Amino acid sequence: MKLLGLEKMSLVDYDGFVATTVFTGGCNFKCPFCHNAPLVSGYENLPNITQEEVFSYLEKRKGIIDGVCITGGEPTLHNDLPLFMEKVKNLGYKVKLDTNGTNPELVKKVHENGLCDYFAMDIKNDKDSYAKIIGFDKFDTKNVEKTVEYFLTSNADYEFRTTLIKQFHHVDNITKIAEWIKGAKRYFLQKFKSGDNCLNADGLEPVDNDTTKKYIEILNKYIPFVKARSYDF
Repeated sequence: MKLLGLEKMSLVDYDGFVATTVFTGGCNFKCPFCHNAPLVSGYENLPNITQEEVFSYLEKRKGIIDGVCITGGEPTLHNDLPLFMEKVKNLGYKVKLDTNGTNPELVKKVHENGLCDYFAMDIKNDKDSYAKIIGFDKFDTKNVEKTVEYFLTSNADYEFRTTLIKQFHHVDNITKIAEWIKGAKRYFLQKFKSGDNCLNADGLEPVDNDTTKKYIEILNKYIPFVKARSYDF
């Protein structure tokens, strides 16, 4: 597994826990607002972090660190992800996996083998609007839909989340998302913040507070637990 980043201590990547965050290289999406652009484009030229380095750190931080968040890039592109997760679990840590949902079989495998305590899946937009927001002309959402359905019908602990972009998200998109993920355990609306590491965020803007509150009202008709992240309300 290509590991390209290690945040040794985070209070924001795994809600309620002190976490170490591991970043994998490579992604099958090209979301222009992605904050980890170096892990998406040109990541092949970045220096690897060895698993030995990661596990050495985790061994030393038992009792201080609660869990490990695995993010990217898209971690489920790596076939050896379950083995890595198993090693983390064997050290006694909780494991959180961030995913775009394009590999439902691997998600199912790590859940049913007890390798993941919590999943965070990005819902980029409603199904009909997926392609443009992830940087493509066309995109078949079949696998993403399978992963959504798996979370909705299994006993996995998870959240769905959407980074709101003014140019991509409007009332009709939010309503369609709500209908799609109706009954979800948790849904978070995240505020977009531009930065130097964004893939191609020129011209993109965050959704304002008042509009986000309206979206939450719409979503609450379908999903009891809806919260905003990084908004000041």
